[in-house]
Amino acid sequence: MDCFKILVINPGSTSTKIAVYQGCESIFLKTLRHSAEQMAQFEDIASQFSFRKEVILNELVQADIDIQDFAAIVGRGGMVKPIESGVYEMNAALIADLKKGVLGQHASNLGGLIADDIAKNIPNARAFIADPVVVDELQDVARITGHPDMPRRSIFHALNQKAVAKNYAKEIERKYEDINVIVAHLGGGISVGAHLKGRIIDVNNALDGYGPFSPERAGTLPTGALIDACYSGKYTYEEMRKIVNGKGGMVAHLGTNQAHEVEKKALEGDSHNLLILNAMSYQIGKTIGGCAAVLKGEIDGIIITGGIAHDKTVCAYIKDMVGWIAPFKVYPGEDEMKALAENGLAVLSGETTCKVYE
Repeated sequence: MDCFKILVINPGSTSTKIAVYQGCESIFLKTLRHSAEQMAQFEDIASQFSFRKEVILNELVQADIDIQDFAAIVGRGGMVKPIESGVYEMNAALIADLKKGVLGQHASNLGGLIADDIAKNIPNARAFIADPVVVDELQDVARITGHPDMPRRSIFHALNQKAVAKNYAKEIERKYEDINVIVAHLGGGISVGAHLKGRIIDVNNALDGYGPFSPERAGTLPTGALIDACYSGKYTYEEMRKIVNGKGGMVAHLGTNQAHEVEKKALEGDSHNLLILNAMSYQIGKTIGGCAAVLKGEIDGIIITGGIAHDKTVCAYIKDMVGWIAPFKVYPGEDEMKALAENGLAVLSGETTCKVYE
């Protein structure tokens, strides 16, 4: 591929990751930490824009990186309206919805906005987002629940799921668009997706909906018990939201969101830690089995990725449950920065075409 220079921006709640790529090679990577005191001065996500932009530009200056050399800036996609997977060039509609946060306020909304603002000051530079968490390729039957007011929503680790699925396709010398795979991203949230020839036709809502419980999220809960808890007077609305996302899962059971610590205690003989770790793995395996049914048994691979994919106990438990279904592959960790850069590079080199956000 051509050696275009690309800047990648990935804002998180208390940090901003930036990376510079020359073609496919990373030449600079830095996580810029933001203290609680710094963040406290801002009343909302949108008001952090100028602060984060200046921090990024100052860091590039200190690293002696000339922004005028960038052919593109790729920002982490935010909570825009549901869209198909792909690379989207920044336009007025995308800017408006990132500012608004149509599906919620999150620091990632600033990625595309900062990318666009920086690119405007560089001749011929372009600004993109790629595969945000709201990628929605669900088949129609997968959207329906038992009540029309509560359809299923597609919110998951789209960027990493797509990236590892494409890497796996290259390894087996096939095209991503010609294979069927199941990808389980195991992190603070867990998403398991059924990839049918390039489209994720079913996936659990990894943010606040359903699926396996995770280090921080409750996943699917018994509906009746959940309703009773809401009206028990024991919890406020905010506390119930935290039970679902933030203080559910491992945090609720064990008081920690660090899966590697749970695995360590389990291996040292702590039976309760082992039970909770196995229960999470069990639910992941069941969900993978459900995706196998969605793909009607025609599966070219099962892929495990994300931070928890480093935990051999979890991977072994899942493989024991579903390894008979299809070839089983583990890609520990995730590389969102590289995935964003590769998406931008694919557009610049003509390998793929931008989609239009409307």
